[in-house]
Amino acid sequence: MRKKVENDNQQDLVTIIIPVYQSEEFIRQCVDSVLKQTYKNLEVILVDDESPDNCGKICDEYAKKDRRVVVIHRKNGGVCEARNSGLKVASGKYLMFVDGDDWLAEDCIEYLLKIMKNNNAEMAMSDCVFTTRDMRQNQVDNVRVLTPEDAACEIIYDKTPVGPWNKLYTMSIVERNNLSFSVKWFGEGLYFSAMNAQLSNSVAYGHRKVYVYRKNNPNSGTTVRKVLNGINALDNIIYIKDHLAIKTEKVLRAANWHIWMNNFILITYIVGADAQKEYKKEFNDAKKYVRRNCLNVLLHSDVRMREKIKIIGFGLVPVFSARYIKRARTRRFKKDMKSLSNS
Repeated sequence: MRKKVENDNQQDLVTIIIPVYQSEEFIRQCVDSVLKQTYKNLEVILVDDESPDNCGKICDEYAKKDRRVVVIHRKNGGVCEARNSGLKVASGKYLMFVDGDDWLAEDCIEYLLKIMKNNNAEMAMSDCVFTTRDMRQNQVDNVRVLTPEDAACEIIYDKTPVGPWNKLYTMSIVERNNLSFSVKWFGEGLYFSAMNAQLSNSVAYGHRKVYVYRKNNPNSGTTVRKVLNGINALDNIIYIKDHLAIKTEKVLRAANWHIWMNNFILITYIVGADAQKEYKKEFNDAKKYVRRNCLNVLLHSDVRMREKIKIIGFGLVPVFSARYIKRARTRRFKKDMKSLSNS
């Protein structure tokens, strides 16, 4: 049952939605970091997606200790439906998402809200995050104000970390446009954030790290690279292109770049799973697409020279590149798991 969070007249209410599933080892660090924010007027919605571990009980413990915490227990339906469940009961003026295995710097909400309000923007985000591989803060901040078109391109080009998290949204934009996680899982965060950016008046874009993205969770979707996730991600970026609110040449080129990259990423998922026979059609289609569209993407994408060199390599030898990436990921994963065991 939902309990009403009392509003502090001195501060606008910020809703934070956290989907919770199989993250017992990490959820306390996540929720503690939210409750210890320097910005205090929060509504924290924990959505227990029928987690098979003790996450549900831990969520209930927090609800008993802090009146700002609301817990939803629901039948398992995946992270998209979990977030949608949180959206249905959210009452804040502003909205943020946090994954259950990540955590926040103590000034995360304060920072994003400050740059948003100082620039009269309806959305805020940072171009970088802390990770469990790199906890160094940037020494100099650089806050820019982006047009909806430019902000959408930054997100679609992956120039800001992909995901619905590390961003602050205005709830009225979400409600007015009926935005939700109504697409397949994997790539759903790209859809939600890119659509919000296009529909906001402007986006405040900071350079300070305020979100910590965990890379050493063996159960996360980015660690366990299932081929179906790669297929869904490709379907989602095609869906995004077909449903753009801003269909300028600039945004369309960004979408074409992401479609090309997701075809290559699908190859890496299939090679990584040694599933070339099982997904023979998808594998061959992706290879053909990458090779056929390499030159067009190379010439018309707004990416740095380093990325253009990758495009050339991926386009010329996609399978060899995928095998190289598989080996590199295996080495990084072993290092990440060692850091987790030592922490």
